[in-house]
Amino acid sequence: MSLQSHDHVERIKHVRRPKKTPAERARRQKAQKRRLVALGFPQAEADKLQPLEIRTMLKRPKEVVRRLEAKKNA
Repeated sequence: MSLQSHDHVERIKHVRRPKKTPAERARRQKAQKRRLVALGFPQAEADKLQPLEIRTMLKRPKEVVRRLEAKKNA
């Protein structure tokens, strides 16, 4: 059977993606904040950051650690 004969191939795929719920978004943001704090970022400062800022910082964790070390040594 070739893939060209579409009669025999079942399509098992959702028509549309599920909606992102506010609870799931809050859970993801909480987990991201915990990851940032685990890198050594102060909890008080992490609480003041916007979710977009947290995600941006987590894209480059080594850079965050470097900044924290430089801040501590200065």
